[in-house]
Amino acid sequence: MKGMGSKMKKENSKRYFQFMLIILAAGSIYPLIYLKAQYQETILQVYNMSIQQLNWIYTILGFVFILGYFPSGMLCDKFSAKNLLTLSLLGTAIGGFWFAQVPSYNSVIIIFAIWGIFSVFTFWGAHLKVVKMLSTANEDGRFFGILDSGRGLVEAVLASIALAIFTGKLGAGVDVASQKAAIVPVIYMYSIVLLVIAVLIYIFVKEDTNLNIEETTDQEESKFKFSDLGKIFKNKYVLYQGLIIFAGYTLYWTNYYFSGYLQTSVGIAPATVGTIMVAVLWMRPIGGLLGGIAADKIGKSITIAVALVGGSLCLLVLALAPKTLPITFFSALIVITGLVLYIIRGTYWSLLGESKIDNVLMGTAIGVISFIGYLPDILIPYLNTFLWDNLSDAAANKTYFLVSMGIGLVGAFVAILYRKARKSEKV
Repeated sequence: MKGMGSKMKKENSKRYFQFMLIILAAGSIYPLIYLKAQYQETILQVYNMSIQQLNWIYTILGFVFILGYFPSGMLCDKFSAKNLLTLSLLGTAIGGFWFAQVPSYNSVIIIFAIWGIFSVFTFWGAHLKVVKMLSTANEDGRFFGILDSGRGLVEAVLASIALAIFTGKLGAGVDVASQKAAIVPVIYMYSIVLLVIAVLIYIFVKEDTNLNIEETTDQEESKFKFSDLGKIFKNKYVLYQGLIIFAGYTLYWTNYYFSGYLQTSVGIAPATVGTIMVAVLWMRPIGGLLGGIAADKIGKSITIAVALVGGSLCLLVLALAPKTLPITFFSALIVITGLVLYIIRGTYWSLLGESKIDNVLMGTAIGVISFIGYLPDILIPYLNTFLWDNLSDAAANKTYFLVSMGIGLVGAFVAILYRKARKSEKV
């Protein structure tokens, strides 16, 4: 009996270590791609491009992402998820080393297309599949919550290191040469981190057939067949989860507009806005952890439904609150809204464990769900271009928040339908 307990503890330690490596991978692969969040003006000057050109690059990236979600799931059902993760990190790192050479604009477009392929097509489905297969049914909520909160923590730590490198190299210089000397080491740092994690994953993460701790199938049954696609499209929970993520991700997108809202609609100074948004960033590890714990305690779908309603109500208050209210009110409300948004992000993938998806089809199902759920990456920029072209900043912010609120409430309704469907099948 003692030997069995010791063996179980050892297996759990291996499992948690592999999970930690997936968190490191997820937290380190995207900051390099989204360096513009912290260093936009530096990138524009060093790479000699306009803001319109940079926006065009990210538009291309968004299309590559959307096109990659569905096949990313099928890919990790056909090939080793471990090898796909290793390839993804290596490919993104190589793109980083190329980017650090400060190449031409056309080369930068190619680099971002490469990043889009390696960060979604080969990575997205694989990393979610590994997390699902490492967790038990009772741990799904916690694992996916920790995945998002851990990813946020890794991003925050790497961003702090990057900032220290950047400011140390920049010194008092403001010319293009000084900024180039500061940003290039940052790019190298992120790229080297990706290389190290790629090696660790290749060495320590098990192959798919050895990951699943809850069930085993013979080799023939574990092979993905295209004829099995019908099972996914007939599974109502796949559609439900895709719509729930669509709603949750739509609410999350408002996070990118909070700083503009606080400056243009509320009139808060840029420095104060920066402090508020840093506080929001640190809500990610807290929100993901809280969401995961709540999902395992009171139920995944009910946690998501409550969080979607909460996030929607926060947006309603942001849209309608008199701008004469004190700055502390808006500061607190933005931080609370950020916390709720990260609770949603930390829990909506935990529904995979309740969606009656065979492990052999898990990756493909993740691809279908992701394609539906992340359509806001394309739709919201188009919506907001229309709003800001035709309305004042204040009116555009208000309308955008209200539209997002409506979609969030629809998502809460779908989460309730999901819960009822699951309960009816258990009866």
